[in-house]
Amino acid sequence: MNLSFEQLKSMVVFAQVIEQGNLTAAAKHIGLSRASVSYHLKKLESQLGVKLLNRSTRAIALTEAGATYYQSCRIIAEQANIANLQMENLKNEPEGLLKITCPVNVGLQMVVPALNDFRRLYPKIELDVMLTDEVINIMQEGIDLAIRGAPLTDSGLQASKLSTFPTCLCGSPDYFAKRGRPTTPTELEEHDWVVYKLTAGAITLSKGSRSYSVAVKGSISTNNAAARTAFIEGGHGLGRIPLYDAWPKIQAGLLERVLEDYHLNNIDIYGVFPPGSAGSKKLRVLIDFLKDYFDKTDRQAMKNIRLSNKG
Repeated sequence: MNLSFEQLKSMVVFAQVIEQGNLTAAAKHIGLSRASVSYHLKKLESQLGVKLLNRSTRAIALTEAGATYYQSCRIIAEQANIANLQMENLKNEPEGLLKITCPVNVGLQMVVPALNDFRRLYPKIELDVMLTDEVINIMQEGIDLAIRGAPLTDSGLQASKLSTFPTCLCGSPDYFAKRGRPTTPTELEEHDWVVYKLTAGAITLSKGSRSYSVAVKGSISTNNAAARTAFIEGGHGLGRIPLYDAWPKIQAGLLERVLEDYHLNNIDIYGVFPPGSAGSKKLRVLIDFLKDYFDKTDRQAMKNIRLSNKG
């Protein structure tokens, strides 16, 4: 059977339906109407003489034949994308749209300032930045780069480590005036905490060869990092905060560190992107820029802290 250009298009549409999870999402992703997507699927099944999908009003599921055929369609779609990336990389200056998502607090305090500088260097690269604390499906949303503070769990994606952010234990002067300052890890369990729901219910401190696990409990919990810091600043309990967030408030006298001679787990920041995107010139220059920017920012911050401590 000869392969027509129309059937080739239908194969790419079919691959997108599987990757996006439904016809509506696939239609949005590739810029077709839902009716056009449905037409391509029906025509493909008619041409092949087999059923590729079991469809209901709520879900789609691959048949055995559909699962086999999808693997070939996926490769064709990926090769087409790679070909486009190769052409993009032949350009002297990277250009095009990059869709980026990251958590709200790290976005406002670290990523947006970095992107300000990035745009000055690469004015032909357009940016669409989505700040959210929800972990979204980057394949379905067409995201080029998701910045996340957790290891990669979805093996269908790729990741590059961007930076490591140190953390510290903090409370407000008002809180310490009422409850006293903890001087050992064991005293921490006697204190109130502002609980950050996106992390475990315990923190780990270490000093030398000894390690301590402390259960954190409190009457306020939140899934937003900025809200967590605001509640801690308001005197409602202790919290483990990234140093980039805490340090300006420590300098302003709004927060104070405790147990500074103990080590806390750092936060590793990753750039997560769809498979096959690593060859994109615009994405590669962004990832390299963010790594360099965060490294310089961290070195300057640690220098400022050392100078402040000496003073």
